[in-house]
Amino acid sequence: LGPIVTDIFPGYDHIAGAIGGARAALNGADFLCYLTPAEHLGLPDKEHVRLGVIATKLAAHAVNLTRFEEEYRRDYLMTLARGRLNWERQFELAMDKERFLEIRETRPTSTEACSMCGDLCAIKLINNMLKR
Repeated sequence: LGPIVTDIFPGYDHIAGAIGGARAALNGADFLCYLTPAEHLGLPDKEHVRLGVIATKLAAHAVNLTRFEEEYRRDYLMTLARGRLNWERQFELAMDKERFLEIRETRPTSTEACSMCGDLCAIKLINNMLKR
């Protein structure tokens, strides 16, 4: 099933497998198999498969950042978009647009920052200080 780094988190094998997959890829593996949260518990449903694929894509991308210049370009652009609180650009660059919208649209905010920090957003505060 893959290089699971721990076996005591049933329901999270997709994450354990992604960590193990990243470690394997750093040591030369060129192909990663995905695991679902349902591994060893039951037949996965569509959402389990989606979560497993996303976790594996994240692991592969993390490793590819160390190998291919074009891979980190997208991350750099996301860093810029986050620093500018540019939500449209963040959406464009997001690997899982569905999840981005699910979280962003269900947690409205009255400021340009996210609903977690609002007016106390560190990025917003720093940007305001730098404008002075």
